[in-house]
Amino acid sequence: MPFKSKMLALLVMGPAVFLADFSVARANDFEQQIEAYAPKVKAWLSDPAVIDAVKAQNAENANLTQADIDKLDTEWRAETSASDKPLIDKVLGRDLSKFLRQKADETEGLITEVFVMDDKGLNVGQSDVTSDYWQGDEDKWQKTFLVGASAMHLSEVELDESTQTYQSQLSLPIVDADGSTVIGAVTVGLNVELLE
Repeated sequence: MPFKSKMLALLVMGPAVFLADFSVARANDFEQQIEAYAPKVKAWLSDPAVIDAVKAQNAENANLTQADIDKLDTEWRAETSASDKPLIDKVLGRDLSKFLRQKADETEGLITEVFVMDDKGLNVGQSDVTSDYWQGDEDKWQKTFLVGASAMHLSEVELDESTQTYQSQLSLPIVDADGSTVIGAVTVGLNVELLE
């Protein structure tokens, strides 16, 4: 049953049934569509705007310790609810973040968010503010960057509170121009209702 038909049928039965049924949906319910979309993301991951930004941050952060990373992540989390956001503003102001916003905008709602991570799992650029700065302790980074150039990770489908859409996150490694060296990772939130 197509997604929209399933949603309509469940809504007619009542919100409790809808939520109970949809809460068990997994990314693999949309695996074919997400995997079919992945090459479109990979096509722009080789853009110098992405590669150069990731390599520059990898070099800049080469000597960061875990304590340094934790401190940056704590700072980021505090800034998400503060009026002064120097670290967040720095990342959102980068050319890479503008590039990612443009890529998301071009999809007219299919991409709900996109962010690029370095070789430590720290955000390099992003279309929107993430809840944390360090993704290195999460599957989106561990099951892509640490696995290799051909890795792909799909999250479960969840309701995104901010956009009120059901989304799954597609995560992929970012590979250097040599085609085999993994230098970072990307996570793309996809509105599963708009997948073809």
